[in-house]
Amino acid sequence: MVAVLCGLGLWTASARGGAAGPLVRWVAGEARIGVLSDGSLGSIEVGAGGRNLVAGGQPAPLLSLGVGGKVRVPEGASWEASSGRLTLRYPAVGGTAVLKLASKSGYLVLEVVEMHVPEPVEWVIWGPYPIAIGEIIGELIGVVRDREFAVGIQALNAKTLGGYPESEADGDQGFGGDDTGHYPNLPAALNKDQGYRADTARPKPFGSILQAYCRERDRERVIPNWGHPRYRVHPFSDGGVIGSKIALFACPESAALKTLGAIELGEGLPHPMLDGVWAKVSPAATASYLIVDFSEESVDRAIEMTRRAGLRYLYHSSPFASWGHFVLKPALFPHGWEGLRESVEKGRRAGVRIGFHTLSNFITPGDAYVTPEPDPRLAVVGDTAVVQAVDGAAREIPIEDPGYFSTPSTMNTARIGRELVRFKGVSPQAPWRLLECERGAWGTQSGPHGRGERVARLLDHPYKVFHGDADLSMEIARNIAELCNQTGALQLSFDGLEGNWASGYGKYGVSLFTEAWYAALKPGVKGEVINDASLPGHFNWHVNTRMNWGEPWYAGFRESQTLYRFKNQVHFERNFVPHMLGWFALRAETSIEDAEWLLARAAGFDAGFALATSLASTAQLAADPGSAETARRFGATGAILESIRVWEGARMAGAFPPSVKEGLRDNEREFHLGTARDGGWELQEAFLFRSNYVSTSGEPLGVSIH
Repeated sequence: MVAVLCGLGLWTASARGGAAGPLVRWVAGEARIGVLSDGSLGSIEVGAGGRNLVAGGQPAPLLSLGVGGKVRVPEGASWEASSGRLTLRYPAVGGTAVLKLASKSGYLVLEVVEMHVPEPVEWVIWGPYPIAIGEIIGELIGVVRDREFAVGIQALNAKTLGGYPESEADGDQGFGGDDTGHYPNLPAALNKDQGYRADTARPKPFGSILQAYCRERDRERVIPNWGHPRYRVHPFSDGGVIGSKIALFACPESAALKTLGAIELGEGLPHPMLDGVWAKVSPAATASYLIVDFSEESVDRAIEMTRRAGLRYLYHSSPFASWGHFVLKPALFPHGWEGLRESVEKGRRAGVRIGFHTLSNFITPGDAYVTPEPDPRLAVVGDTAVVQAVDGAAREIPIEDPGYFSTPSTMNTARIGRELVRFKGVSPQAPWRLLECERGAWGTQSGPHGRGERVARLLDHPYKVFHGDADLSMEIARNIAELCNQTGALQLSFDGLEGNWASGYGKYGVSLFTEAWYAALKPGVKGEVINDASLPGHFNWHVNTRMNWGEPWYAGFRESQTLYRFKNQVHFERNFVPHMLGWFALRAETSIEDAEWLLARAAGFDAGFALATSLASTAQLAADPGSAETARRFGATGAILESIRVWEGARMAGAFPPSVKEGLRDNEREFHLGTARDGGWELQEAFLFRSNYVSTSGEPLGVSIH
């Protein structure tokens, strides 16, 4: 017999013949999800005709186990309706796994609640689930769609990771290929050669697969990680595979995003709001912003510039003297966090929200986590023993094993007790020694060390920073939250989020960081802070408001990463992410026509952008070292700010119909937008003519163009 759960009712029907007949079926919204007697996903039926979205002829294990380095799939299952528990049997390892399943309004929740396997279980995999849909592959969010239906998988806690455990380091497994999706609001040419940034969903010849997993972290591991062939990963107490939890759903394609929002609310996932509207559907999520590195003294000018541009967000690209504790630069903020709070309050009174740029868990050597006494939670590649006592002046330190020290890095730093030591390298043969040591590095105190003391290799980064382990990184995330809480800042970017790979937990370490930040925000701030990141993630999709990739450092205003920026719009579309075009920087040669080129593209893609402008921001200086002089001579270009006000006002008001947006996305066309007498807008196509005239006599030239 097959048991079918419908709401709170239970009814039975005759089972199909065969070794793997239907065992139990749940009604979850508009989908009917069935499990077979062999422990596999048998059906996801939708629509009046009962279309089965599970691809036939493909393995579809409900839960796979990693035991002894091999993938083990269930071969049998039993259902206990009274407890809502499904027991999966794994004869190959002589064990069982028990899942609790619950049908919710629109989705099915599955959770690992017991594991009875005699050998250690290394990880569990939800799936992979073969789906007979392959048009739109939301690799990050874990949703696949065609023009009728959508099927999705959602991790319901941070330790359940989207994707497949391809590597011990738990990084997202990106891949390349053409996007076969149909996106009416995007040029089809952008679908070519797409970069997929995750593998919670992957295309397959039969359609696609959905997958997620959870790793057991109760034992120490040594793995390749972040350029180091040997990296010691410490145990982490999170309950392991017990408690790994997902949601499965299927619905009409048009209801997919609404279903994701319902899962967030129903399962206690982050559900950030902007002005009372869920951020994933709020027009404010694509709000453009100015980057101006203001001070307490100059913030009024920066606020006025933002208002003249008609924008609501003002962003500081480099306010911090140190990362970790986030001490502000005294020259800019002599009153510290209180000075930033007063600046934010000035902005609030003017209708402008202020934010700042971070490097996530990057820790500068001058921060209190490093000096004068290093925090023991600074991320460590691995450690070994001192084999012979040394005094506080020794320039060579004898060590037992060079393995963790042989890969050179930017800062080559070791920690022995309370001292940091910089070393030039390791001796080429035994007896092993750290060579040319700088003792008491980074303001720490040098001293003697005895035989047997542990010497640990710190992980560092080419930005000349250290990182924290998982515990310290979560504390740093709470430091950022406290800065938001105390100052009222309502925008930030988690740049350098990959620094959390230092934990050895890969994308799980990234999720722990952002989850800690979000949880530490006080009411009134939580959910209202626009945030983006350098690195996307399946769980972090729920935390991040948007992404804003694209940098101005590599070519001219129109040329720097232009195709990359445009192709990102396809990634955003297939993963339900608000659209942004990245950072741009005004230079002395940036014209009003250049600005309107950007503004037309922003209107065409309905995408926001960041514009680094004068007061000579750090970002602006990186793009053009001469911009400080530009700022002194010209200040912000008034015509450009006015043009931003007009264009962005029209875009945020939804003034551009689809037919007009199509033309605005054409990178070969130029446009000008002005205001009409009736309060609306007048759009004109423009044709540019540029010519340089050089006077051989040195006298000014008069030029007339008709």
